[in-house]
Amino acid sequence: MEIINIEAGTFREMVMSIQLLKEKQENLKGNQTSKSLDDWMDNQEVCMALNISQRTLQAMRSNGTLPFSQIDRKTYYRRQDIIRLIEKGKKR
Repeated sequence: MEIINIEAGTFREMVMSIQLLKEKQENLKGNQTSKSLDDWMDNQEVCMALNISQRTLQAMRSNGTLPFSQIDRKTYYRRQDIIRLIEKGKKR
């Protein structure tokens, strides 16, 4: 095992730098997680927002009307795509 000696002041500065870096990383992670999760909706939320059935939602996925993403068997939709679809329907 190799032993390295450093001054106490230098050691304290290193520890403070590491703590600041850790805090910044945790803040960034927290902001990103909460924002990204708020931007997505599941099947139930979309059906309620559009007042449609699960089958109609499935048809919209199949014909490409509504983009989606899947994780395992769970389907998610971007909130902005749902808003765009609602706005498109209002213009008609």
